Amino acid sequence: MTPLDIIGDVHGQCDKLVALLGHLGYSRMQGVYRHPSRTAVFVGDLIDRGPKQVETVELVRAMVDAGSALCILGNHEFNAIAWATPDTDAPGEFLRPHGSPGNLAHHRAFLEQVGEGSARHRDFIEWFRTLPLWLELPELRVVHACWNAESIDRLRPVLGPGETLTPELILHASRKGSWEFTAVETICKGPEVELPEGFTFQDSEGKPRHEVRVKWWQDDLSTYRQAAIGPPGDMDLVPDLPMPAGWATQQYAGPPVLFGHYWFTGRPAVISKQFACLDYSAAREGCPLVAYRWDGEAELDSRKLAWV
Repeated sequence: MTPLDIIGDVHGQCDKLVALLGHLGYSRMQGVYRHPSRTAVFVGDLIDRGPKQVETVELVRAMVDAGSALCILGNHEFNAIAWATPDTDAPGEFLRPHGSPGNLAHHRAFLEQVGEGSARHRDFIEWFRTLPLWLELPELRVVHACWNAESIDRLRPVLGPGETLTPELILHASRKGSWEFTAVETICKGPEVELPEGFTFQDSEGKPRHEVRVKWWQDDLSTYRQAAIGPPGDMDLVPDLPMPAGWATQQYAGPPVLFGHYWFTGRPAVISKQFACLDYSAAREGCPLVAYRWDGEAELDSRKLAWV
């Protein structure tokens, strides 16, 4: 078994990534960061927000190509693919609509840095298509947002080699209302629950919300506010009402799961012996880029976390 260093969402913060790799004992050899005995695993969301997105993708891709790292797909890579993929059912349109101000705002920095439509942009998109949706080892699982057995089992038959996207899946997963859309959204963004009828709130970006993402890793949640995960200011607006009858998070039984996506704050720590989120808002100034140093243990331990 090769020891692994699982690294949280980088979001274009290449300087933090270089510092973290150095802290973990990786050094640059022949243009690629390598460790003498360990392999890095990136949980996705290499792009959007940060000042050095091109440099981040190039660094991680070089590590993957050299065999010193693995990388899975994040929701921002999936969005980038959909943004750049023409919609065959609507000539002149794309699977992720360019006319949406929100879509453009989230992706503008990447497009400006990579050069929208450039050869480099097209090359990056093709590489994103090769990234698996999850990493499944006998002793460990890595996913961007949620390990959901039902979604994973439904997707397995329609995936390409190595749990990768196919052109057909990219199309169907971009169609809201399809089971493929729900499955990929659950894995890459986390499951959502609709708020009770008549309840809505405006999030920190001014977008009206009729549903909330939930803490899928917990099985003792009884109210919407307890279940919700998101910016603290937004979560204060979620109604403190009982969850609908029969609702429950999945009863997870399996090896530890490491993931990113959720913008945790505070001093990094594992959630439990089974679950750890490695996204501690590295895209923001002063917030850490976090890694978990896994050496085969069956129970996660906060002492195995490292960050810069």
